[in-house]
Amino acid sequence: MPTPKKVKRLGRPAAEAIFERFHEIEPEPKGELAYVNAFTLLVAVVLSAQATDAGVNKATRRLFEIAPSPAGMVALGVAGIEKEIRTIGLYRNKAKNVFALSQQLLERHGGEVPGEREALEALPGVGRKTANVVLNIWFKQPTIAVDTHLFRVGNRTGLAPGKTPLEVETALHKIVPDRFMLHAHHWLILHGRYICKARTPECWRCPIAQWCLYEPKTPLPAKPGS
Repeated sequence: MPTPKKVKRLGRPAAEAIFERFHEIEPEPKGELAYVNAFTLLVAVVLSAQATDAGVNKATRRLFEIAPSPAGMVALGVAGIEKEIRTIGLYRNKAKNVFALSQQLLERHGGEVPGEREALEALPGVGRKTANVVLNIWFKQPTIAVDTHLFRVGNRTGLAPGKTPLEVETALHKIVPDRFMLHAHHWLILHGRYICKARTPECWRCPIAQWCLYEPKTPLPAKPGS
């Protein structure tokens, strides 16, 4: 992730207002990865690194039909997993990780996805961000998974300036009101994906523009021929 430009930090009243607005717009935000159980959620998140959710969903549609469990994935084998996910970037390495984590789930966790961070991060291909997503979505823990979208929004808006994903995550835990913590990372990721875009943030239609510290705000594009 690129080093962000230094911006001022928003205060708690502004942060409260931002998440109130997000809640008004979408009270129950959802992630966009498709899954059928805790295991397929874990696999989908592992596969989503440096790939789009839409691309992962397309690749896993059949994979999760034929291997919706650790045992099924191990039976499929690395080559079989590769065949199903070859449209995803870095698919060979990801296939190896999915096979290995499936083996470990069978050997160490009775085939169940653990609900503890340390155990999740011990699995092949699972880092802090992946663990946070699984803990949040499946186990309903108030974790915050910092991807490139959330990292950008945290810095650009002034909500949670930080030089690393962990700094942004820590800053958000300090400023997000407790009642909004469970959904905070979904709101921020979706905001970064569809409105606060990397190249040209669409400030003219941003629902939190009045509190955001990003300047200059991007104006409404001129219509062709005007």
